[in-house]
Amino acid sequence: MNAMQVSHYAHALYRSLGKYAEVEAAKRVRENEAAGKSEEARQWRAIQASIRSKRGPLQA
Repeated sequence: MNAMQVSHYAHALYRSLGKYAEVEAAKRVRENEAAGKSEEARQWRAIQASIRSKRGPLQA
């Protein structure tokens, strides 16, 4: 998955799940790591990072 695909998927996930999109991506990372699918876990980590950058800073 290239950077453009990661960004597109992250945007779609964020649009559909809102503030829970990053949680969903983290869940997918854990599931793939537990299943031994390191490449898929790496892709989900990239998606999670993209969602985090789209979300912006946390407010206190």
